[in-house]
Amino acid sequence: MENIGTATMESDGTIVLRLRAEDGNGMVGQGRITYPPTHKSYQDVLRHLGGLKKGEEKPVPPWPDLP
Repeated sequence: MENIGTATMESDGTIVLRLRAEDGNGMVGQGRITYPPTHKSYQDVLRHLGGLKKGEEKPVPPWPDLP
């Protein structure tokens, strides 16, 4: 899978992730996660996205598998 959803940045800097997952058997899951600038993972998410500007929308690449 090339991307797992889309990311946008609101006017206050909040990052909004709209994510989608499929299990290969027809099951689909969708979620919306918000990261305000004060969130402890904000900078990690922003770095993962390769940066993001207010009003911009980008695809979200998958996170690497964790050991």
